[in-house]
Amino acid sequence: MQQGERIAIVGAGIVGLCTAYSLRQAGHAITLFDPNPAGSQCSSGNAGALSSRSVVPLATPGILKTAFSMLLDSRGPLHVPPYYWLQIAPWLARFVAASRPERVGAIAAALSELLRGSVQAHTQIAAELGQSELIRSTGQLHLYPDEAYYAKDQASWALKQQYGLHLEKVSRPTIEAMEPEVGPGYRVGVFLPTEGWVANPLRYAQALAARLAAMQATFVSAPIQSLQADASGWTLSDGTRRWQAQRVVVCAGAWSGPLLAAQGWKIPLESQRGYHLQLARPNLELAHQVVLADRKLFITPMETGLRLAGTVEFGSLTRPPSMKRARLLGEHARAGLPALDVDSAQTWMGHRPCLPDSMPVLGPVPSRPGLWCAFGHGHLGLTGSANTGRLIAGAMAGRPDDQRVLRPFSIERF
Repeated sequence: MQQGERIAIVGAGIVGLCTAYSLRQAGHAITLFDPNPAGSQCSSGNAGALSSRSVVPLATPGILKTAFSMLLDSRGPLHVPPYYWLQIAPWLARFVAASRPERVGAIAAALSELLRGSVQAHTQIAAELGQSELIRSTGQLHLYPDEAYYAKDQASWALKQQYGLHLEKVSRPTIEAMEPEVGPGYRVGVFLPTEGWVANPLRYAQALAARLAAMQATFVSAPIQSLQADASGWTLSDGTRRWQAQRVVVCAGAWSGPLLAAQGWKIPLESQRGYHLQLARPNLELAHQVVLADRKLFITPMETGLRLAGTVEFGSLTRPPSMKRARLLGEHARAGLPALDVDSAQTWMGHRPCLPDSMPVLGPVPSRPGLWCAFGHGHLGLTGSANTGRLIAGAMAGRPDDQRVLRPFSIERF
């Protein structure tokens, strides 16, 4: 690839922004297309976690014993409403297939390469933006009611340790010293001192967009509906207008599927509809990001208040949010933080792009010169965004190491 090519980025979420940033630093002319303001969708509503060793896929050996009862539980952390059962069935079949031990090992190895050094990568970007205060490094505290609950996750922690996670198992006195507001129902903890979190994901994305604009990247408010290869590269269209680019990177998250389907690739991409509650006046303070591990609930002390995030459901891109599920977050959080005041809660729902093997689609599209992918990070979009951008830029430039890291994430696996 020659320096100074015209590259179109379809999607201005955090993955698209980081990809644009790395490519602009490499000297390319960048245009980002998104019908919504940069970083305003799922990139703004996540839990803020930077989990560089979150290498364990959602589907693990034995998932069949618990998956379907969990999916049917309307109060559980992951739910499939009855109206969506038939549509999600093929995805679930692939999900179960990805839980074979040898496949889990390969996925963990690939994710380890993608996510390694994520906290440091975001720390560097934030410093370049003059926003160092947004990256917090006080660590994550994962909590369990007792040893029995902890034992259920022991295999997962062991696999993460195999790929370099540093953890400290802590007991009730240490939990009380670290976070006095945690109630007596949580007696076992796992502290991750080297993991981090972002204190305001929206402000982070907006700062990155502002820097890109200052670097003369162009933002176009348009929903790209079609991509057409031509003699000069690619033509992008929103149905009425057209734009030209030599290369295109599809970073449209949960909306990426139709663009690839038109190119002959049927991707098993689903939306995990994620919810959060934002508490402006929570009546307590936390020093760390706290995770109620038995409830899959992340509790993050952000600049704008305390954020409770974790419950997800499958249910399409078009149906309205279920605020009943959002309110469940308050109930779950008070099990761990009895003094929590949820009266100031504001609700949010966004679409996490999720593949059945918990791996994003990254890299070039075979037989479509100039067309690239960077989508499907699931709950690791924020964590993986900085490295994704760097790897895409490096692979486009022909760097063998970056091409090697991206290879397991190729669209060819489908």
